Amino acid sequence: MRYEDQRKLLVQDLHQRGIVDEVVLQAFARIPREDYVLKEYKEYSYRNQPLPIQSEQTISQPLMIALMMSKLHLKSSDRVLEIGTGSGYQSALLATIVAELCTVEVLDNLSLGAQKVLKAAGFRNIHFRIGDGWRGWEKAYPPHKDFDKIIVSAAADCIPSRLCEQIAEGGIMVVPVGGSSGQILNVVKRQNGELIVEQDVPCAFVPLVHQGGR
Repeated sequence: MRYEDQRKLLVQDLHQRGIVDEVVLQAFARIPREDYVLKEYKEYSYRNQPLPIQSEQTISQPLMIALMMSKLHLKSSDRVLEIGTGSGYQSALLATIVAELCTVEVLDNLSLGAQKVLKAAGFRNIHFRIGDGWRGWEKAYPPHKDFDKIIVSAAADCIPSRLCEQIAEGGIMVVPVGGSSGQILNVVKRQNGELIVEQDVPCAFVPLVHQGGR
């Protein structure tokens, strides 16, 4: 079956599993996942499962990506911070929706590989940084100090305070929290200057690598 046909089936499956945000579904219909997986896993590109990528990391399950994106209520005017560029697949999904994406990856080989693929795909609204995702987008170009939406693609052992500081008023962050014994997706909102934390669904992510500090 052609990749295009498999992509349509994946979108149908996501809808049947409860993803109703049309903006998110349209992004999944547009972005070729096969371009962001290792060559030996291309035949599994549209299975609803995580797949290995370089450096013992993974490309997340499409359903979990779609769920996290849906909880962000993404808008075309949004400035978004992504922690964990990985292979660039989620970056592509986000960048096809929002005005501007800043993405941070601690592993240089992953970031450089994703940059190559995403630039070849024609994305011009993505800014890349290699560094500690716990710190967010500090002291980097463009000098944003807050973001409308933040998405964290690895599990933190607690909600990173530096990322909370970068949520704009009315903004939302989704972040998996927990360890090997279990993780919960947390939704953090800033309303009237206060942070509201809601615990959502169980999840399973690789640990968020960081260099100290909270």
